[in-house]
Amino acid sequence: MTSEGAPGTAFVWVWLPGAGEPVVAGRLDAVGVSLQFTYGQSYLARENAISLYVPELPLGDDSIMPLVGTAPGCIEDAAPDSWGQRVILNRRLGRDAVDTADLTLLDYLLESGSDRIGALDFQDSPRTYIPRVGASVTLTELAESADMVDRRVPLTPPLADALLRGSSIGGARPKVGIEDGERRLIAKFASQTDPYPVVQAEFVGMRLAALAGLDVAPVELTTAMDKHALLVERFDRPGSGERRAMVSALTILGLAEHEARYASYADLARIVRERFAKPDRTLHELFARITFNILISNNDDHARNHSAFWDGEALRLTPAYDLCPQRRDTGSTEQVMIIGEDGWKASRLQGCIERAATYHLTAERAREIVDRQIGVIEKHWAEVCTQAELSELDARRMWGTQLLNPSVFESYSGRTPSALAP
Repeated sequence: MTSEGAPGTAFVWVWLPGAGEPVVAGRLDAVGVSLQFTYGQSYLARENAISLYVPELPLGDDSIMPLVGTAPGCIEDAAPDSWGQRVILNRRLGRDAVDTADLTLLDYLLESGSDRIGALDFQDSPRTYIPRVGASVTLTELAESADMVDRRVPLTPPLADALLRGSSIGGARPKVGIEDGERRLIAKFASQTDPYPVVQAEFVGMRLAALAGLDVAPVELTTAMDKHALLVERFDRPGSGERRAMVSALTILGLAEHEARYASYADLARIVRERFAKPDRTLHELFARITFNILISNNDDHARNHSAFWDGEALRLTPAYDLCPQRRDTGSTEQVMIIGEDGWKASRLQGCIERAATYHLTAERAREIVDRQIGVIEKHWAEVCTQAELSELDARRMWGTQLLNPSVFESYSGRTPSALAP
């Protein structure tokens, strides 16, 4: 990681629960390759001050080094991911800058847009908050800009400015934050490297999940540059300038980025029982998300694709997002996160049923959840594909491979699909 000319300090601003404006919470300082955090005295003196997240950043006077990794997890959660880093590199260094390690984490925090996920932002000053927002342009212009970054073509200054708003939103795919009246949305665009209609597939996954009773972010489909774009309603923006603090499952599990392969639903379930509001309801929802992901072949269920709201006292599971069927054949596969306390992670429904007690469910109740999901997918598949404007060929390619793959039903004691054709 290049350090020459890199910033050494950034000030962390936070929207406290119910507030429409941010206040400065503390300071990040580069200490070697790590970031140390110190709460400001003015923040600690506030009656409504909350920890940015415990156990890693408890309120207090001491400077705090990260428990794991190079920065506190709640800070990393607010940093741009690979897509945002590519946007920043394009704006700052041009098309030849393809190594995201050319800049430091503080660079990315200070140069990404202020409309980031959650309730944090980062500034050069502890006294004056100046938001970094992109220019107001059309969705087509945003799609054109995203396509240029995707092809590593240097952006003109106006187009680079337009993409700023989306540079602080996580994930690897082209996306940007937009406003539609009072609504705050994330627009996801197709990529030139997509091996199948990913945007439409994610729409299918999200709509079927909602119909199956999961708590998911509302989505709609539109077009830009004659290509489909997915609009996802943001659940961290309740309105009136408020922002809701969030942390990823990776942070909740106390894991650094390089430890993500150890992430476990079973460990998350234990923390749900200890620290979440309404733990039983949350555990049942978590189980339903696991089995639904298996049914639609979404094995990109890594720990940053799960999050919880944080209010300073308790955690609450956010609506589901990034429920996208992944490309696969008819063979067996595994989920990214471990499902059982015994290390089980195979993408098979019966294994989930046998481990349902981890999620405070009986085997009978767990089968009811799965069987309902199967029924919903069978019943609504055709109409959702029509809504997604999938071609008949693309729909047929998904059915029985990405959707309801035969391998997931191995030894399953509940309902099985009535047919393997839509």
